[in-house]
Order: sequence, then structure tokens, then C-alpha cells
Amino acid sequence: MNPHAFVEGEEVEDESARTAPEDASRLHAMGYAQELARRLGAFSNFAISLSIICILAGGVTSFHLGLCAAGGASIGLGWPLISAFALVVAAGMGQLASTFPTAGGLYHWASILGGRGWGWATAWLNLAGLVTVLAAINVGTYRFAYGALGPAPGTFSPWGEYLLQAAALVLITGSQAAVNHLGIGATAKLTDFSGYWILAISAVLTACLLAFAPTFEPSRLVAFANFGGEAGGGTWPATDQVWLLFTLGLLLPAYTITGFDASAHASEETLHAATAVPRGIVRSVLVSGIAGWIFLAAVLLAAPSLPEAAGQGEGAFLWILNRTLPDGLSRGLVAGIVLAQYLCGLATVTSASRMAYAFARDGGLPFSALLRRVSPSRRSPSAAIWFVAAASVLFTLYTPVYSTITAVCTIFLYLSYVVPTYLGARAHGRTWTEMGPWNLGRWYRPIAYISILGCLVLIAIGMHPPNGRAAWVVGGAAALLALAWHGGERSRFPGPPNLDRLAAGIRPGGPS
Repeated sequence: MNPHAFVEGEEVEDESARTAPEDASRLHAMGYAQELARRLGAFSNFAISLSIICILAGGVTSFHLGLCAAGGASIGLGWPLISAFALVVAAGMGQLASTFPTAGGLYHWASILGGRGWGWATAWLNLAGLVTVLAAINVGTYRFAYGALGPAPGTFSPWGEYLLQAAALVLITGSQAAVNHLGIGATAKLTDFSGYWILAISAVLTACLLAFAPTFEPSRLVAFANFGGEAGGGTWPATDQVWLLFTLGLLLPAYTITGFDASAHASEETLHAATAVPRGIVRSVLVSGIAGWIFLAAVLLAAPSLPEAAGQGEGAFLWILNRTLPDGLSRGLVAGIVLAQYLCGLATVTSASRMAYAFARDGGLPFSALLRRVSPSRRSPSAAIWFVAAASVLFTLYTPVYSTITAVCTIFLYLSYVVPTYLGARAHGRTWTEMGPWNLGRWYRPIAYISILGCLVLIAIGMHPPNGRAAWVVGGAAALLALAWHGGERSRFPGPPNLDRLAAGIRPGGPS
């Protein structure tokens, strides 16, 4: 019996008979039993990543990070630029996911291609990114809903505002964890619905904004403006360097189009994972990139005045919506956006909990014996679900500043993306010779190198002032990881099972 197969602390009967043969074969080759319920089809796997990217979450709550930088060009030109880059990252990630389709995703890829140390560091970076992106999503959801439907500004003192936000985040995140606790069946129904809902509400918003637009100036999409300082509601520091503002504005699409590794984390719950998972990763980025650009372009074109909108800072999106659409229609669409944002957070709990479960399964987390347990009735990692939810809320108490949270999660996620990508480029065709059915062939290494370069640029942007605290958080995390690894984890942490055989170039499910 597989020593890594536990359900509530007890060994369980393998469920491979209820999965596709190739899924069971690949998972067993990596040293794991089928603990989680494998019930997701290709669309459900795609919908999880689409729900986490959620152009109605990051695209709306971070809209001011783009507009209040270099104006319309930050979105009209910046969004497609980062979307194309994210598609390149997704393609490279897809090849790795096809070869090693496990819940740990990037952690397993880095371990197999580079060794235990690389895998251990990647796991912590990815888990930190997923926990902080959950924090960013739910803080954004609360602030957007409060700004649109809550009391007038100044109703509460700053301390009262802080306490209200903390209480709301406990309720929001706790309810998302509760739904996930019910099992992948309940979660899949909601994320499937979320995929359709995001595209439907985006289409309705786009049509309404263009129909009621008081003006129509396509040149706005390529026009550069300087909205630094007070001109942009204090979103970014005042500067006469428009190119710098344009660069900072790239955080809007960079933050929004993240989390597509969720499809990989759901691998052990997806049928025909070696093909469904890479397609889910790539399609979620492609659809989000195109739909997001059309939607945000409509917001720009509908604005009565871009300088006035930018002056609203964080309230820019709502200002455009309220100045363009009738009140009842605007409130109805806001409610639809808030629902999409809530479901985005729910899908993020799913992804983050699977990462925590996979890492704990190999003994990588404190209290791993608890966090790797799977509910025997629901076949879901219940302890890991509540762990990531609690960690996310605690992070928002440390730094309730939205722009800093978005910068931190973007940096952590892209760091976790770049490590296995670098290791894959180094090993491709050398120690890594057996590929999955999703195979980019000779294009993989150029795609990997472009991904590495782009990720490093985005990480530098995320640490630029005024997000100096992000550099402290990331630098502190790196120092702690180095101390922990050399202080004892290097000798204690075993890494994934069958690591030596897998690192020798044997593809899971392939020849042995």
C-alpha cells in the first residue's frame, strides 16, 4: 500500500479503478495513490483557471492601477502585451503539466527537474502566492462592494473601517472554505457556473457601456497620459517619466492574468489530465486575455472624461459606470460583478488547498500529518482548505493596503512560475527526454527563455515604489526560506517519492 495514501490518518483503498487508466498509471508512477475524487472534465478544469483569472475581479478592482498610470495606453496597449506574454508562460507550463500531472504542480516539476531544494523553495513560493492572491481577491471584492453598495465615505473612523474589513474578510473567506469543504462536486458546479457567468456579465457590461457611451474616441486606447500623483488620485507617485508610469500600469494585466496554474493543481481530480490540464491552462489565458481587453476597452471608450475618471483613483471604474449607465442598471451589473469576484475567491481556495495538500503529503509543511488528510466522505483535503483560508485572512491583517497585496502575490506567483520554467529549459532534451502528449517540441526552450525574462521584469516592476513593502515581504520570505533549508529542512525533507527515477528522465506512465 502506498505510504503517501492517507485519509483522515488512515491508509485507504486506491480509487484507480474509477479513473481513466492513463491517469492512474501516471499518478502511480509518481508514487501516489488516487486519494482525491477524480470527477472533473476538461471544461471544469478550464473553468477553475478562468474563474481565478476572472477579468471581473482583477480587471475591475485593479482597473485604477492601469488607468491612473499612463492613461488609456496602459490598458489599450499594456493589456494585450501582458496577455501575449502570459500565453507564452501558459504554453510552457502546459508542457510540464502534461508530463507530470499532479496536485503539487510546480512543486513536483521543480523537484523532478532540479532536485529537492528547488522543489521545496518553489512549493513555498507558489503557496505564498496563492494565499496572498486569495487575500487580494477578497480584499478587492470587499472594497469594490463597499464602495458601490456601502455607506457614504467617512461614515466610520479609520479604525472602524479596518475592523469592518477584517470582519467581512473572515465571513467571505470562511464561506468559500465551507463550500470547498463540501467536496469537489459542489465546487465544480459553482466554478462551471462561474466560467459562464464571467463571460456573460462581461459581454452585457461591454454592450451596455458602448450603448450608453456619451462619446466614442478609439484613439484613447493608444493615447499616453501622465496620471501620476494627484492626477491619478494618488495611485502612483508623481513623475514626468510616462514610460515608468506605463510600466507600473502593467501590474493591472499582470495581476489579473495569474493563477492559471490552478488547472495543474486540480490534475488529480481531472479525467485525462495529461491532455485536459494543459488545454485548460492555455485556453483560460487565451479567453481571459481577449475577453478582458474587449471589456476594458469598452470601459475606457465609455468614460465621459478620462482625466476625471483617473482623478478618482481607486474609484475610477465605479465612477465611469455610474456616470455612463442608468442607476438601476449600474447597481444590477455591480451585483453581478461582486458574485463573479466571490466565485473567483472560491476557486482560489480550491487551487491553494490542493497545493498545500500536495506539499504536506510529502512532509513539506508544519503539521503535515494533519494537512495531508483527506475527508473519507467528501474526498477533499479539508484541513488544507481551512489552513489556506486562515492564512489568507491573517495576511490581510498584516497589510490591508490593496496595491501592496497585489504586488506581493504577483511576485510570489511569477517567482514560482519562473523556477520550474528555468529548470525545464536546462533539462529539456538532456535529462528530461520523455514528454507528455502536450509537447511543444523544439519551441519549448525559446518559450521557456522568454518566460524567464518576462517574469523577472514583472517581479522588478512589482517591487518598485510605492510598493516598497512588497520588496521587504519578498526579501524577508527569501531569507527565511534560506535559513530554514540550510538550518534543517535540507536533511529532514524527503521530497516527492520516486524522485531519483523520475529525475532520470522516466515519464510518469511511460516506460520504466
